[in-house]
Amino acid sequence: MKILRLLRLQELTYNKKEKRLASDIKMMVGRKPLNLSLYKLALKHSSAAEELKNGIKISNERLEYLGDAVLGTIIAEYLFHKFPYRDEGFLTETRSRIVNREALNQVGLKIGLSKLMQSEISIKGLHAHKSIYGDTLEALVGAVYLDRGYGFCRRFVIKRIMMNHFDLDNIISTTINFKSKVIEWAQKENVEVDFQLKSVSGGQRFKEFLVELWIKGEKFTEGKGSTKKKAEQEAAQNACEKLNLSI
Repeated sequence: MKILRLLRLQELTYNKKEKRLASDIKMMVGRKPLNLSLYKLALKHSSAAEELKNGIKISNERLEYLGDAVLGTIIAEYLFHKFPYRDEGFLTETRSRIVNREALNQVGLKIGLSKLMQSEISIKGLHAHKSIYGDTLEALVGAVYLDRGYGFCRRFVIKRIMMNHFDLDNIISTTINFKSKVIEWAQKENVEVDFQLKSVSGGQRFKEFLVELWIKGEKFTEGKGSTKKKAEQEAAQNACEKLNLSI
């Protein structure tokens, strides 16, 4: 009852645009936002960041970082329980296929993030950033997690993202180990490849790994991820695209 009363009091202070945003968020995640400012921030992509007098830019990058970690954890837990007899390699590859930038970008478009972003920010060339909706989806997950807690966020991810927008059977049947493909190509071409861990950023709970893929002694691609293996897979996937390897 206290929460309902608080929500009603908050809604009295909303302007027309905020009321519309709160309604859209409820449709998207299943509940009215307790802290609307979190969702406003989630929609503010770095390409539209506000710069303060001290040079600090206000964008959704921190929420994106948090959401990436929370999303990865939820998907990992879901797969762990759904496939109790599959090995770590299978679980890692399947999760990577679900949380990769292209897949999340498509989901972000499907759930209507483009409409919300265009109503919240005005950017020329909004679509020029190919992962903008995937980045924003991760930021949205971060906002839901902070606003409603892990349990609600988990239900949101599983029911409204996983079950509605991913064909898990198809993902499993077409799971690709991009690192293996690059190594196989290198062996055929008789060239040297090397995956180098360049940095690990973040705190103890949430980390981001940066891996560079070197071919013939030169940096070829890089990848980022919440684990070293995920970063290697992204670097290898980028290499497959550059090398035009069949996927």
